[in-house]
Amino acid sequence: MATILVVDDEEPIQELLRFNLEKEGYLVSVAKDGKEALDRVNKENPDLIVLDLMLPGMDGLEVCRRLRLIPGFQHVPIIMLTAKGELIDKVLGLELGADDYMTKPFSPRELIARIKACLRRVNTNEKADAQIVRGELRIDINGFRVHVRGEETELTPKEFELLRVLVAHPGKVYSRDELLERIWGYEYDGDTRTVDVHVRHLRLKIERDPSNPEYIETLRGIGYRFKG
Repeated sequence: MATILVVDDEEPIQELLRFNLEKEGYLVSVAKDGKEALDRVNKENPDLIVLDLMLPGMDGLEVCRRLRLIPGFQHVPIIMLTAKGELIDKVLGLELGADDYMTKPFSPRELIARIKACLRRVNTNEKADAQIVRGELRIDINGFRVHVRGEETELTPKEFELLRVLVAHPGKVYSRDELLERIWGYEYDGDTRTVDVHVRHLRLKIERDPSNPEYIETLRGIGYRFKG
């Protein structure tokens, strides 16, 4: 049974999410601010976090950044809630390691669908028993690990899945819409620039020179492909 940590300072939101998530069979823990969230993560090791952007004191972006620095926590999905709606907040959240975002007010049913999709991808990766080697990249699907030129590098779940999809079919061109559908796993209501954010972040981690990539090639106006 998966444990979900809800981080939000609004009690009605806390109770709405607790009620709907417990009805789906999840264990639910609640934190009202960033400090409490970090404490609960260290004590409870949740399987997924629903994180509000606008928190008292430490905002959700800083909480997300600190969460991704916790050893062994890089693969845990984070879904960010934002009432702002500005693209810059969403992009910053994704760059700091959030896997998804929803704008308030939101549908509990849609949020639960996204939670299930995130957990399903993580569970699928954990159950798989395979390694993919392409050039100087070695991807351990079972261990959720990536080695670049012999050194391990930490990827977020979305970065890992993006790399896995591209590497599995070298030379195949994926449009941004296709990558959204394959990796996010539902009809995404965001911007296809979400894919560009993840590709840029991934290149920073695996390429010798991200401005002149060896692995992930951009086909202007079309999408991306793996060159290895």
